[in-house]
Amino acid sequence: MLADEQSIDRRQTFIRQKAKENRPDPAGQKILWSRHTIAKLIVEGLSRREIEQALASCEVIEAYPARTRPLPDCLVLGWLAEGQPVHAVVAIDEMNDRVFVITVYRPDPRRWENGYRTRKG
Repeated sequence: MLADEQSIDRRQTFIRQKAKENRPDPAGQKILWSRHTIAKLIVEGLSRREIEQALASCEVIEAYPARTRPLPDCLVLGWLAEGQPVHAVVAIDEMNDRVFVITVYRPDPRRWENGYRTRKG
């Protein structure tokens, strides 16, 4: 496994674990939500619980370098209960044992291919 693949696998495992840990916790301290994300949830008609469930089995499809951002983050693909795809940008905060959801959206099939894993063009 290449170093980049190890990093992606590690991020994916961390996000999935924090989502699973957050679900039974009424205070939900393992996942933090940006104000932008809360606004996007309302616009998209989604709930935090739905996104938690999608994150619990998500797949990292793009990883962004930490050197240009405060925390390492990545774009993940998850699936809603009704089988619809959802994307989220998630920052990894290992020091505080949590993740930070930066944004969520339903991917546009005109812009994505390969099962919503690859940007077209």
